[in-house]
Amino acid sequence: MIPSMKLFVTGGTGFVGSNFLNAAHNSNHEIIALRRPGGFPRVTIVKEPNWVDGTLNGDYRKYLSGCDVFVHFACHAPNPPYDSLPNCLYWNVQLSLALAEQAREVGVQKYLIAGSCAEYGRSLERYEAVPVDAPLEPTFSYPTSKAAASVAFMGFAAEHQLQLQIYRIFQVYGNGEPSNRLWPSLMKAARSGADFPMTLGEQVRDFMDVKDLAEGFVTGLEFKNVVAGRPIIRNIGSGHPQTVLNFVRYWWQYWHAPGQLKPGALPYRSNEIMRIVPKLP
Repeated sequence: MIPSMKLFVTGGTGFVGSNFLNAAHNSNHEIIALRRPGGFPRVTIVKEPNWVDGTLNGDYRKYLSGCDVFVHFACHAPNPPYDSLPNCLYWNVQLSLALAEQAREVGVQKYLIAGSCAEYGRSLERYEAVPVDAPLEPTFSYPTSKAAASVAFMGFAAEHQLQLQIYRIFQVYGNGEPSNRLWPSLMKAARSGADFPMTLGEQVRDFMDVKDLAEGFVTGLEFKNVVAGRPIIRNIGSGHPQTVLNFVRYWWQYWHAPGQLKPGALPYRSNEIMRIVPKLP
């Protein structure tokens, strides 16, 4: 059992962040959570954290003071169509690092950062299971900014002798997921009795339930074997890669959908990466 800690969490209203809040509360952690004004969690929160309204460019040192871990989920424009590269770099690198610097100034020593498999970019095409030391070759603005943030955070931790973990997230699904993504779209069609047009579904993905992902981040709060000044990057996934078609068929049957699946009704995306699978520890 990890001892109860005081956490400062960004992005707590997002898909992964809001599920993390529930998992962290279930482990009896005290949470201060930054949210945009007017923002609300994507899932029902079992216990409200101490919400702080604001954006990443504020001064939060009084809230960061006394915290044990800085947990960073907040990100700018994570879904297509992406924002411009300058804007993504501004929010995902410059302001994210500036907030981490505020945490360092008031004594926070531990940093848990949510990364993305999209940082690997074209490297994903060359690996059966991509390792954490694969070259970062992102091809779009958001993935480029996340890759730059990983490098910046690693340099930050090494320079100041801080404990840092970056967890690169692969294909996650579940409650609170944006409605235009695969799993929620599939559920909507299944429950309404509609047919579901899709690609041939030959893509291979490592699908992970967001609740399991959130628990993984909570376990990471232990910072086991994390040495100050020696950042650790981890791929986070289920370890059970499967085709998109098999994933869709499982849930279609699970929901007893009366409609028809229609593989091949839609084309693959331009430059579709057919296999995105992490090499796990």
